[in-house]
Amino acid sequence: MPSVKAAPFSPPELAGRFAAAGAAAGFRVEQFGEVAAGPLLALTRRTPGPRPRIYLSAGIHGDEPAPPLALLALLEAGLFDRRATWFLCPLLNPAGFTRGTRESAEGLDLNRDYRDPKSREIRAHVAWLQRQPNFDLALCLHEDWEATGFYLYELNPRGRRSVAEPVIAAVAAGFPIDPSEQIDGRPARAGIVRPGGDPLARELWPEAIYLSDRHHSLSYTFETPSGLPLERRLAAQRAAVGAVLALHLGSEPLAAKLA
Repeated sequence: MPSVKAAPFSPPELAGRFAAAGAAAGFRVEQFGEVAAGPLLALTRRTPGPRPRIYLSAGIHGDEPAPPLALLALLEAGLFDRRATWFLCPLLNPAGFTRGTRESAEGLDLNRDYRDPKSREIRAHVAWLQRQPNFDLALCLHEDWEATGFYLYELNPRGRRSVAEPVIAAVAAGFPIDPSEQIDGRPARAGIVRPGGDPLARELWPEAIYLSDRHHSLSYTFETPSGLPLERRLAAQRAAVGAVLALHLGSEPLAAKLA
């Protein structure tokens, strides 16, 4: 089992930084729930005209610090610009980060609570999601203490154009890719997991499966290995998000924003 480590930040402080950066970038900052450890925030920025609707989430496991910190860096760098309409839920488990544990204060794995939500956090999150339009793309940012390198899950039930291989190539330029042929009990190839069968048949639903069933037709879950240095994991998360957005939104250079 992974060791329990203190969170590298205070959840209320990080929420404040997200709120300030979001407001400065023209986002609407909404508190859709709260637990003792801090607020549950959503940041939305709607661009007039036909634009892709893109959702990103992070911080659902309290022992996975790279995703919310990488998301904050991208927000502060101005990556989420007028090429899309954006929906960000940056810190879904404040209590987990306060405790330095995967689970919530009640001991629940929030990323298995979406089929029949029992936690306050996920009930509030689902209620917020139900008020939003469908998304064209969803990105869920995670870490994996068992992984040896970066990998991703792709849920693509309608057979839309996949960008999994180019994203892996972008990350591989500066970060190891997990070579395992099985990841979490599922076949993997060159760092890509495409779950077979019917994911909706699972008894416990993670966020990505709930989103696939109710809110979008294409999602990627990015996983960095938590055993590697934090700064390297941050760089890998930023590279993966930057690559998938560049592929979906066009060829506008992103290097300056990601530097």
